[in-house]
Order: sequence, then C-alpha cells, then structure tokens
Amino acid sequence: MEDSGHLKRIKVIGAKKIMECKNAIYVLALTFLFSCNFQGDPHAKNGDTPTAGEISIAIDETFQPLMESEVFTFENLYTSASIHAHYTNEASAFQMLLADSVRLIIATRTLNAEEEAYFKKIKIFPRITKVAIDALALIANKNMPDSIISTEQLSGILKGEIKTWDQLQPQAGKEGIQIVFDNKNSSTARYIMEKLNNSHAFPSNCYALNSNKEVIDYVQKNKNTIGIIGLNWISDGDDPKSLGFLNQIRVMSVSSKTTKALPNDAYAPYQAYIAQQFYPLTRDVYVISREARAGLGTGFASFVAGDKGQRIVLKSGLLPATMPVRIIGLSN
Repeated sequence: MEDSGHLKRIKVIGAKKIMECKNAIYVLALTFLFSCNFQGDPHAKNGDTPTAGEISIAIDETFQPLMESEVFTFENLYTSASIHAHYTNEASAFQMLLADSVRLIIATRTLNAEEEAYFKKIKIFPRITKVAIDALALIANKNMPDSIISTEQLSGILKGEIKTWDQLQPQAGKEGIQIVFDNKNSSTARYIMEKLNNSHAFPSNCYALNSNKEVIDYVQKNKNTIGIIGLNWISDGDDPKSLGFLNQIRVMSVSSKTTKALPNDAYAPYQAYIAQQFYPLTRDVYVISREARAGLGTGFASFVAGDKGQRIVLKSGLLPATMPVRIIGLSN
C-alpha cells in the first residue's frame, strides 16, 4: 500500500509481558469452563467441550482470510475439535444464528432490538465479544492517476451526486465512475449505506458482486472502478494470496477532513492509522455466541479473544481488540 507521507514506515507490535499474563488468565478460564462442562452438562461427556467436539459457525465472508487462520490454528492446538465454518454474507449469518443452524457467528454489528427480543423470548442470552477493529479498503485500478479521496466525495458518488471522474479530478476524463462491493446483503453494503449514503437507495453506477475476491478481480480489469473490500484480503504481508491481490490494484488513501482530499490529510488503511483513528472507514468485529453452556463455541470465542487469537488478528493487518499495542515510527 502507498504511504500517505506521515511516517516512512510504521509497525504495530504487542506488549509481550502484559499478554503473557493475559494468556495465563485465558488458559485458566478455559480450564474452568472445561471442568464445569463435565460436572454440569451431560452433552459434555459426548465430547462437546471448550476444546473438543464439533460445531458449525457462520462467518461474514469479509473476514474469510483472517478466520481461516483462526480456525486452522485452533484445530491444530486442539486436535479433538472440529469447526465447520460457513462463509456467507452478514444477513445470512444472523438468519442462521436465529434459526439455531449455527451456535456462533462473526459479524460487524451486535444484535438489533428485534433479535434481542427473540432471544429473550426463548430465554437465551447470547454472549457478544469484540475481537477486532476492521477497516474497509477502497481499491482502484493500477492505471488510475490519483489514489486519494475524501469521505464527502465518496458519499457524493454513493448518493448519485458525483457521476464522472472529472468531478473528482479536473484533469481526469469524463468517464463514468463505478462502485463495486461484495454482496447486497453484506456488512460492507450495510456499512456504506448507513455511514455514507444516509440509507438512500444506491445509484445505478453501484454494483454488488458475490465476494471480496470478485471485487478485486473486477477492479483489476476495469479502469474506472472503485471497489470496497475488507482490509484483511490485502493486508497480510506474509500471505502470498494477499500479496498477489495487492499487486493487482491500488489502495486509496481516504480523508475525512476536507471536501476535496489532499495528500496531507488522507490516510491509507494501515494498522497504525486505524489505531490512531486517522483512517475514517473502520468498524468493530464481534463474536456472537448463543450457547447456553460453555461448549466448543465458547472455547473458540475465548481463543480468538485471547493471546494467540489476537496475535493472528495483528498479523492479518486488522487491529486487535484486547491486545495492547505500541505504535513505533521508523525512519529509513
């Protein structure tokens, strides 16, 4: 990703000693939950404990790269556990949770009033755990001459007020601007509609595809397009797939301060800028579990929120929710 000029290089690292203490606390907590299961839940004797058994979960497809790593690591640490992850859009994930098709979901919102009333009616009290802070990345074609935009300009596009590139950049051509995102029922569509569109209907130049990967592929092939994707698809510097995606597109820097974006107040979606709240397009990520007891869903939620799970979040390029971080500027 391009540097917006504020720091040459930036690292976000964990505070090791603090996390060693936290790790011990999570281990003790899991041990306690494990023992409680055997004492009070007959199903636990059949193998469904915080670290063993089988469970189906639903995950917002926006977080597939991150959660594939979380599930893989958890199953390798606890070899008697089997997690069947269904990657889908946000609306479907909540429908599956309400229908008891899954016991746990990963999403970017908490329960709404109707969902809370339903669970209260059936005497289930879901546990909600914040595990990360995500950013939506704006991506453009490699041939795009400029890669900065303000939230006000983006909002104008999403409301149909800005339709051609010369309205953003006088030197640009009069070609029409296209916006593409992953799915009409996704958390991305909901976020941009609520935050940038004031819940208006999207104009005709906005298109929904089927996945974040399809958005990346589309932007690569179409010059006049801005794509909106989850950051973790392009932010893991050690993942060949993420690096491959990143090489296909340009990542835009976003300003929240001016009508027209300027280089000095536009920020790319780096972890440091997310932590300092400079990058404007961020949202929280939650684990929501409907388990009435401490089963495998509870164990997985504790893992993602614990030391090892939060280190995976850190590596993915998102901001951990519970891991203390230090921001260090490094000169060349």
